Amino acid sequence: MKKLLITMALGFVAAAAFAQPKPAIQFPDYQFTTVKENPVTPVKNQYRSGTCWAFSAISFFESEAIRLGKITDTLAYPDFSEFYVVSNSYYERGLKYVRLDGHLTFGAGSEADDVLDVIRDHGIVPNAAMTGMNYGTELPVQGELDAVLKSFVESVAKNPNRTLSTAWQRAYKAVIDEYLGKCPETFVVDGKEYTPASYRDALKINPADYVTITSFTHHPFYSKFAIEICDNWRWDEAYNVPIDEFMTIIDNALNNGYTLAWGADVSHPGFTRDGLAVLVDVKATNSAGSDQEHWVGKAEGAPAPQKVIVESVPTQESRQQEFDNKTITDDHGMHIYGIAKDQFGKKYYLVKNSWGETGKYKGIWYATEAFVKGQSMDVMLHKDALPKDIKAKLGIK
Repeated sequence: MKKLLITMALGFVAAAAFAQPKPAIQFPDYQFTTVKENPVTPVKNQYRSGTCWAFSAISFFESEAIRLGKITDTLAYPDFSEFYVVSNSYYERGLKYVRLDGHLTFGAGSEADDVLDVIRDHGIVPNAAMTGMNYGTELPVQGELDAVLKSFVESVAKNPNRTLSTAWQRAYKAVIDEYLGKCPETFVVDGKEYTPASYRDALKINPADYVTITSFTHHPFYSKFAIEICDNWRWDEAYNVPIDEFMTIIDNALNNGYTLAWGADVSHPGFTRDGLAVLVDVKATNSAGSDQEHWVGKAEGAPAPQKVIVESVPTQESRQQEFDNKTITDDHGMHIYGIAKDQFGKKYYLVKNSWGETGKYKGIWYATEAFVKGQSMDVMLHKDALPKDIKAKLGIK
């Protein structure tokens, strides 16, 4: 999740600088009722960084630690370090960038699978052991770091000596360490010393138990493929299912106590800064209302009519067309943890964002089924959250 969400995190702007502004949409005064809510940790703030992928996936794994450990006391909820993951990811991405002579996207963005890979290879550390704030600010401000790292690896990839030195990897790691802090080799939690790997294992998190699901037609269903997006720099593979089964997977997971790391496009005008994600059909919505009101306005003294929001109807075909046309991409990573309904009975998903306690719902977004169905890139979840029939189709044990 790259340039778009950096801009959004800075100022909650809806698109990158070159995109057209979102049309203004007047939403009703929604009243939400929670139907199903699984445990999540408090909302954090990625602030001026492009690391939503780390914040959302770490939030997901915090919920997994709560579920696996059967933790009921909110004061005992875990708080994992996002920047331990970011540090390892940045370092490994730099190595791959140089190996590929610079033919790899290099930036702040990545995917939830990147977090899974780091946890598998390097473990987990608590936030207290590595906050990542080693450069003089209370919240992440990473423009300088990102620029320095990119310039560094671009220079090395040009291979000016015609052979790479033995120093560049150490120097590159030293830059990351100076900005984010060194990754701890050991730390203490509740009086017990751990390594990152032993802490992961004590939490009962087995990286082999997690799968990523997507839904596109340019690859066969019930097969795996690396989603062709620049932020998937590790080339991790996702299982491909029809979109209706994709939605069934989400519902099955939530209703059975699981949560999901969610990659989505948030450039749509129905994704607001105030906690709503609605797949608005802008043209139909703006023309909604009575013919009389259209021509002569509402009667004097009459209450303002409730705004009618018309949603688009996403399909497998529309998703593929938008993916191929680059109007759906991997803008942002978030964490789906529950189900709600509004006063009209419409279903929404509860989504934890990483922009701090902002907006009407203090950092929580309400996303309609249509939005999730139409704008999703992928979800990551525990394999046991899959319905048994879909799990069998995918050949997952």
